[in-house]
Amino acid sequence: KHNRKGCTPKSGARAAPEGDGHAVTTTPQLIDSLAGGLKPAPHGFVARCLGLGVALGASIAIAAMLLAWGLRPDILRAVASSSFWLKLAYTGGLALLGFVSILRLSRPEGRVPPMVWLGLALVMLAMAALAAAELWHAPASDYRALVMGSTSAACPWLIAILAIPTIGGIFWALHRLAPTQLTLAGAAAGLTAGATAAFIYAFSCDESALPFVLIWYGIGMAVPTAIGAWLGRVALRW
Repeated sequence: KHNRKGCTPKSGARAAPEGDGHAVTTTPQLIDSLAGGLKPAPHGFVARCLGLGVALGASIAIAAMLLAWGLRPDILRAVASSSFWLKLAYTGGLALLGFVSILRLSRPEGRVPPMVWLGLALVMLAMAALAAAELWHAPASDYRALVMGSTSAACPWLIAILAIPTIGGIFWALHRLAPTQLTLAGAAAGLTAGATAAFIYAFSCDESALPFVLIWYGIGMAVPTAIGAWLGRVALRW
């Protein structure tokens, strides 16, 4: 365990010269001096810190969605359909896997577990298979409507905009922690924020075709993931 900001020094660091300038502290001695007096972070601190960042960002996104667009008019009918729940499972599953990733990557020694990579692949493959099955059973004249819907030009960007407060909350939390794989941590933060935003947006969007959700929701989640990876290299340095 490490303290909040992560007081792990860079390898090869040396202390400032003392006395006549010839006495130089070795790296192990420097580590011992920096670690002296530090107390372990409270149990569950990392999860609470990141959870708070996600919760604050998601709360703002929910308020923005309700104020800007409101719930879809047919929400009561939608919740009785399997396509609505598949849309929530797709976005919610990616959000959960992204959150597990940032939990691990927020620590200096953290790595994304292989099961998370497998989970991401399975979620995407399952959604792609369901979308392909929907197209397979539809007449060719419906292909364009199933893929493009009526909001494909706006959908990815609305999701990306809704992701802004959540990615901000996650980056705020990561600044209190100690990630070392900055690009990957930023990408995980962006995926979590984008998938959370897509989950929230699903309650306003009346597009239900699975090919549409796979492609355009997917792009909407990919945009903050890419932005997070880019920002992580700069904004998460410590």
